[in-house]
Amino acid sequence: MINLNNIQALYFIGIGGIGMSALARFANLQGKEVCGYDKTETELTRELVKEGIPVTYVDAVVEIPGSIRNNRNNVLVVYTPAIPKDNTLLNWFQTEDYTVVKRARFLGEVTRNTLCLAVAGTHGKTTTSAILGHLLADCDMPVTAFLGGIAENYNSNFISKGTEITVVEADEFDRSFLTLRPDIACVTSMDADHLDIYEDKVTIEAAFRDFAELLPSPENLLHQKGLPLNGRTVSVNSNADFEALNLRISDGHYIFDLKTPKELIKDLQFSLPGHHNLQNAVTALGMAILAGSPTDCLPKALSNFRGVQRRFSYRIKRDDLVLIDDYAHHPTEIDALHQAVDELYPNDRKLIVFQPHLYSRTRDFADGFARSLERFDEVILLDIYPAREKPIEGVTSSWLMDKMNAERVVVRSKKDLPAAIKKSTSRIKLIVGAGDIGAEVDGITKYLNDEGK
Repeated sequence: MINLNNIQALYFIGIGGIGMSALARFANLQGKEVCGYDKTETELTRELVKEGIPVTYVDAVVEIPGSIRNNRNNVLVVYTPAIPKDNTLLNWFQTEDYTVVKRARFLGEVTRNTLCLAVAGTHGKTTTSAILGHLLADCDMPVTAFLGGIAENYNSNFISKGTEITVVEADEFDRSFLTLRPDIACVTSMDADHLDIYEDKVTIEAAFRDFAELLPSPENLLHQKGLPLNGRTVSVNSNADFEALNLRISDGHYIFDLKTPKELIKDLQFSLPGHHNLQNAVTALGMAILAGSPTDCLPKALSNFRGVQRRFSYRIKRDDLVLIDDYAHHPTEIDALHQAVDELYPNDRKLIVFQPHLYSRTRDFADGFARSLERFDEVILLDIYPAREKPIEGVTSSWLMDKMNAERVVVRSKKDLPAAIKKSTSRIKLIVGAGDIGAEVDGITKYLNDEGK
């Protein structure tokens, strides 16, 4: 166990990561000396610097501040598993006998003496966590939320209104969610994913059951109806402990009634499209209720939730053109995205620009990706974003394209992307993926708005 009260300084290796930066912001708010390293400068690292957190982009020991180099006893080093094992800084800290922990371990220590609300699942973690953090904050509950995305209401991945309650994403990658000790939790989905870590769907389901066993009682677990777990069920228009019913659409918003084990809350309004997002909202509402949030404040809080960046984010919304940016990177997520956009724009042609994320995921789910993508009228594929992986022979975007029956599928480079998107005759255009495609969106938006030509 780490005594955080004795820690005077923290060094984050991979500080620009969405989860790491939220923890850095928390430590900075606690009055600790905080600094760190990341490979590249981003908007998020620039914001950290503005908040008084120094960031270096050079993997060299001389970049470490002297106050940390000369005071190992009161320093904690936190790193993300995405950092390569040959990272100079990580190896130096380990060799010099600093206390070095993974991000998940630090998150577990931060939440240990709080009412910890953990959101798990292969899809929907960030949106559900953001809704839950916002519901509690808007209802004046003493909550700190660590988010895996930028919540539009706060323009941040960190919500701080007190420290008695914490909201965290319980990440199944590397089984890191098993280091948490949640008091209340949910499982939004248990699809096969991260098959570089888990052998198959059976193995990943076993890990989620191990996560569920961490809770003090099955009554404290919410899960999507139909999952092989023991807890309270969540659904949309299907009998469950927490259920959205009487669903209708008005002026682009969902209107629904929420059935809970104790009451019926009528005429809730929710603005994010897609039944998957509505399921996330019902899950968040259920967790907020279990955490003690007064139910009379929840309708207003839900109605003013504005979403998460890169989760069905409108970048252009005109009569002649709609541009949507989304983080989907698994066939199930692409299917959910299609359901949402087809419900909103049933009579319009739709283009999806997709950047596959990881060679292993592309290989493992190639047939699923092909079936999901070809539901759109046009498809543009970018090269696979490798992240932490080395190339796998034969696994390319051209190979994925050959699996598709759709006639209008092409592979394009990032430099050719703006012109290719503009040339498309589809009114609805979606930019999709979890790699660095998000960095292209601002430029594409300007190009399509006839700026920067």
